[in-house]
Order: sequence, then C-alpha cells, then structure tokens
Amino acid sequence: MRIAVCGGPYGNPYALQAFVDDARARGAERLLCLGDLGGFGADVNALWPILTDNTVECVAGNYDVAIARGDTDCGCGYRDAKDNEYAQLIYDHTLATTGRDFAAWMGTLPTEHRETIDGVDVHMVHGSTLALNDFWWESLPEEQHRLRTEASGADVVLCTHSGLPWQRRIGDTLTVNVGVLGKPANDGRREVWYAILDLSDGHVSAELIPLTYDWRAQAASMRAAGLPEIFTETIETGWWTTCLEILPPRERSQGRYHLYRSTLPSGFRSADDGWGETGPQALQGDRPVVPLFGTPYFPSRLWIYTNFHCNLACDYCAVASSPKAAPRTLPTDTFRTLVDEAVQAGFAELYLTGGEPFLHPDIVGLLDYASAELPTVVMTNAMLLRGPRAAGLADLAGRKLTVQTSLDGATAHTHDLHRGSGSWQRTLDGIRHLIGMGLPPRVALTETPENTDEVPAVAELLAGLGLPGGRFAVRPLLRRGFAETGVEIGEDSSIPELTVTADGLHWHPAGADLVTSPDLYLLPAGASLAAGKQLVTERFFAARLTDGTLPRPVHCAI
Repeated sequence: MRIAVCGGPYGNPYALQAFVDDARARGAERLLCLGDLGGFGADVNALWPILTDNTVECVAGNYDVAIARGDTDCGCGYRDAKDNEYAQLIYDHTLATTGRDFAAWMGTLPTEHRETIDGVDVHMVHGSTLALNDFWWESLPEEQHRLRTEASGADVVLCTHSGLPWQRRIGDTLTVNVGVLGKPANDGRREVWYAILDLSDGHVSAELIPLTYDWRAQAASMRAAGLPEIFTETIETGWWTTCLEILPPRERSQGRYHLYRSTLPSGFRSADDGWGETGPQALQGDRPVVPLFGTPYFPSRLWIYTNFHCNLACDYCAVASSPKAAPRTLPTDTFRTLVDEAVQAGFAELYLTGGEPFLHPDIVGLLDYASAELPTVVMTNAMLLRGPRAAGLADLAGRKLTVQTSLDGATAHTHDLHRGSGSWQRTLDGIRHLIGMGLPPRVALTETPENTDEVPAVAELLAGLGLPGGRFAVRPLLRRGFAETGVEIGEDSSIPELTVTADGLHWHPAGADLVTSPDLYLLPAGASLAAGKQLVTERFFAARLTDGTLPRPVHCAI
C-alpha cells in the first residue's frame, strides 16, 4: 500500500489542498495528517472541509489539543521568551478565529495511532514517542534517537512537530519526520514537505516530497488577517524569522537567520575597534532576527595566511612562525579564487597575515588583486620593505589597502626582548618608510609584563612620527603557538573570525597553526567558505548552549 503522510498544515489551506492533489496523483491510497492544524497561517477553518471531503485521517498535535480545550497557550514546548512571544501571538489569533465545531472535532482526535499495514508495524505520533510536543531533531545524539525508537518498538515511526523533514534508520526502525505543510523548512525554498511511504509484505520505503503550492495566496491571506509581516516573510522566502532559539546548533546553522536582534546586548563593542568594517549589513533594517555572520559575534572579515615562514622568531608567536617553520605558502591562483569566493560569500574585509607575508614571492600581486576587490589589511613586521617589494607597494597607495605592523615597546630593550636583537630599530625604520610611501601604517602592541608601563610612551613615540592615536591599539598576549602564558582562547570563549591557510579553515587567526592549535581547526583545504561559515555558526551555538552565554571578542590581531 502507498500512503501519504503530512504534518502541520498550520492554517495553510492552499498547501493542504496541494498535498491532497499531489498525493493522489502519486497513487497514494490513504492520506494521513500528524496534527497541528493551526499555528502559523490565518485561516484554520478552511482546513476542515479539505480534511473531511478527502478522508484525511488525523492524529492530534499539541495545537489541536490546546484549541479544543481552549487552553491559554499552545503547549508547543518552546523555552525561550522570544520564541514564546511569537508562538503566543499566533495562538491567540488561532484560538479566536477557529470555529467551535471545528475545535470540538479536534478534541475527538487521538494523539497517536498505531496499526499494521501490509505486514509493517507503523506508529504515528505528533512530536515523538516520548511526548506530544517533543522536538525530534535529526541532529539528536544517537542515544536520544534510540531512546525514542525503543519506546515504540515499531517497524516505522512517523512524526512531525519540529517542522524539518528527515528520515533515517535507527536500529531496526525507519523513522521519518514528514515535515510540515504550513511553512517552508528553513531552507530558502518556498516549497513545503510531506512523505510518501510504500509498504508491502513487511517491507517499507519512504520518500520525502517537496510540494509546490500557491504560496502567494497564503501570504495574501495572512496579510489580510493582519498577521505580523515576519510570519508572511517566511512564506515568501523560505527562511524562518521566528522560533529560532528552539533550533539545535546544526539545524540553526543551516538557516539564514540565527539570532533575535534583542539578543545582541546594547553597547556591545564592535570587534573591529574602529579599525575597519565588520559587515554591518547584518544589523541593518528592523527585522527582529539577524544572521550570526556580519554581527560583532562573527565579523565578516576573512583572514588569509599567505605563508607561515618568517624572518623573525618571536617567542610568543601564536602560530609558531619562524625562519624554520614550514612555509605552507598559498599559491597565487588559489589566493585569487579565494578572494573571488569571499566577495560572493559576503565578506567585507580581507586580512592577510603570516608568518611574514612579504616573504611570499608574489605578495605585491596578491595585495593588488585583493585590494581591488575588498578593503584589505596586510600584517607585516615592516622589515622587508625594500627594492621591488617597496616599489610595488608604493604603487598601491590610494587603494583600499592598510598596512599594519607591531611595535612592542618604547625602547629597543623591551621590544627586542621577545622579537630579537635589532628588530625595534628596523621596525621603526619600516614605519618611517611606509609613511614616506604614503601608506601610514596602523601599529599594534602585544601587551606583556615587560611593556605594560611603556604603552603611553609608545603612543607618544608614534604620534611624533605622525601617527595619531586612532592608528595605535593594544592587544593581549595569547597562550597559543610559542607563547607559554597569556589569555586562553578557544571556541567556547572567543568570537569566531574565519581564517584560511594552506591547511584549510580555522576558527580564529590566533589558532591557525594546525600543529599547535588543532582544536581550532575546522575543515581541510579546498572546503568552501560557505561550508566554513555554516560550521562556525553551528559550533558557536554548540558552545553557547554549554552554559547559555555568548562569548566576548578577543582583540588579538587588530
């Protein structure tokens, strides 16, 4: 027998009718609905004749139970105040507009159904086998999946409630979350989803079906009913704009929006310290939800390690660069492809670092290509700016290019203590040379016990060279690479800044050496920036869920 199973019509009669028509056209002999008839759209009453005229067999969802009893809320199982605020708004509309005869009919529906169909034991529930409003996410740990299937023991368990379709075998049980008809699956598609199952002689197979329907009519009906525009936007775009906090990290990372705007604390200091852009496009407008990328929690600047070998061997280098380090030089063609990809992926800035980038044989060409596409910062110790490198760099003056260097003391003794004898004077010479080329640099100081008292004197020294205070910043010493002391930095304590090296993608530029910072490694070489952004988002929320907090920025490199 072939059966068609849907979930959550959510007051969307256009999708429900399309489900009936499509399922019949595919040869379905029975049509079943796993509940939640109301809960997003405007016209719940229009569902009843479609259900009864087409003999759609229904079990009740939490929404149907609540409407039938006249409860004060939907019992959806949300935990976040903002999620519940939006859920309450649409529940109040549904309760007020659902006919009492239809509500009474909902009250007659069972909350689960189990039967043997052509030798297959099929268990139909709304949330899961554990609870009516349990969210059965695909990303649940294996033991949680087994807990739910073992509570049933059926050959097939069919569920909905979460709104996201998936299927997988868990032990001997085929579990199918059939999705919902009432809104898209947070995948950027306007289609909604249901499932077709073929059952015969004890065997079963399932297919998840994307369903096209008249979403324009549904959006118009929601506007006509005066529902908030953010609900209609989901229908029109395929991206969820409400009920985000219930999503686990993996599922949340796959959507366009990840945070309620109200989650961003007032006065949160931008991670750029005034030295560049972090993709403010994410915060523009008044939509109550924002993507993680482009906010201060995930700045839209891309770090690129051009190479790892260096003319210095600083004893606190976070990525263990030195003259003896493996170069791991990024090929020019790879670099150019990466810049093009960064533009497409919405990055607003590029930061080129190393090692010493001016040891890359084509550094001027890299800077030329990058700064023609995006504002670009290159990090250098300023000691190699002579000859062809200097001439080529001078030609880029006036471009969207900033040179940044480091000065770790007001005296040679303090600076050279960590960076090597003679490096202070050579750095000052390099700073003067950059100013003379029309490329006045930004300067950062890595704060150590030895130079803390010299910070004002360094600022005064730079001012005397013509560099104002806005071009000087102090950054913390980080315990990474060669550094044995300093601030601890990890995925659970720092904002992400996506970083590319010849080895692949990394969480943060201070953890970009695969040998000394394997914990901050994300994906191997060749992985797309889009994949990196999604994985960063997933790991960000996984870390957040550990203690419920949001990390603060670690200003390590600017």
